[in-house]
Amino acid sequence: MERSLSRKTNDHVSALNVNSKNMDTISFDKLLLKTAFCCMASDGHIDNREIALIKSMCEKSTLFKEFNFQDEINLLVSKINTRGKEFISYYFDLLEKSILTEQEELTLIDFAIQTIKADEQIEYSEIKFFKNIRHRLKVSDDNILAVFPDIELFLEEDIVTESFLDKITNQFLEAAELPQFELINIDTSSIGDLKKDE
Repeated sequence: MERSLSRKTNDHVSALNVNSKNMDTISFDKLLLKTAFCCMASDGHIDNREIALIKSMCEKSTLFKEFNFQDEINLLVSKINTRGKEFISYYFDLLEKSILTEQEELTLIDFAIQTIKADEQIEYSEIKFFKNIRHRLKVSDDNILAVFPDIELFLEEDIVTESFLDKITNQFLEAAELPQFELINIDTSSIGDLKKDE
C-alpha cells in the first residue's frame, strides 16, 4: 500500500496510556509492532515477505528509534510460543484499554492492513482478526475508508450486539491454530531480494 500513515505520524505520539491496574503500560511503537506481529501470526504462518514488510515499516517510521527489530520480534515469537491464544487475547485486551488518537488508530490500521496483504494471500482468519482490531477502535468506517478505500471487505457490517465483540473474539480464538513458530533471523540479503521483486 503506497499510502503509509506510519511515515506521517508525529514524534509526540510515541507514548501510549493504558487504563488498567492489571496491565502493563506499552509504548505506541511496541503496540504497532505487536499489532503487525499478531496480524502476521493470525493465519498460523509467518511469511518472509511479512517479516520484511514489518521491518521496513519500522525502519521508515519516526516512532522506532534505537529499536532492535530482531530482538523485539523474537521476544514476541517467544511469548506467542509460550502463551499461545492467551497472548492474542492479552493483545486484544491491551488494545481495548489503550487511549489512542484517531491518527494513531489510523496508523495502527495501516500497519495491520499492510502486514495482512504482504504475502499476497488474505485468509479468512486474517479478516476475522482485523475485525477484532477494528471493533476495539473508535475511528469511524467513513474515516477509515477515506484513507484506505480498498478495504471494504475488512469492514463489512455485522449485527453488533452487546456480546458481539466477545463472540467474534471467541470465534477467532477457537478457530485459530497457532503452531510453535521458529525464531526470526533477519537475513538482509533475502530481504534485499524481496525488495527487488516488488
